[in-house]
Amino acid sequence: MQTTTLYDQDFYAWTQRQVELLRSGQLGELDIENLIEEIESLGRQERQELRNRLGVLLGHLVKWHYQPEAQSKSWFYTIQEQRQEIQRHLKENPSLKPYLSEAIEIGYQKGLNLVGKETPLDPKQLPQSCPFSEAEIFEKPVDWELV
Repeated sequence: MQTTTLYDQDFYAWTQRQVELLRSGQLGELDIENLIEEIESLGRQERQELRNRLGVLLGHLVKWHYQPEAQSKSWFYTIQEQRQEIQRHLKENPSLKPYLSEAIEIGYQKGLNLVGKETPLDPKQLPQSCPFSEAEIFEKPVDWELV
């Protein structure tokens, strides 16, 4: 017979109970197994956010580079926003920096999917690994003025 726990019944209530136990020093009462699982999940979410933002950024950089005739204000500001958010995310989570090159490669594959969905470009005809250096990804070239 499986016992239903507070963790299973009401996740928010479970989190609040764990906070109470931590604050009051009642460490023996903590749900250690589920706390470990949730903390690991939080770390995975930070990596996932970095990959997802890189996917959007790199997809737009590809569109910008390979479709100069279609460059738009929307693309420009999406690139700017993603750069700012990625920089903020890395500042808040500096231990993600060693993971950045791997995240760029994964993000680039996500970006190719975005290009395939949103443009007439064929992702199979584009570079299959990220053609941009970190400087090109994160710094605005001076010739990127809106037309």
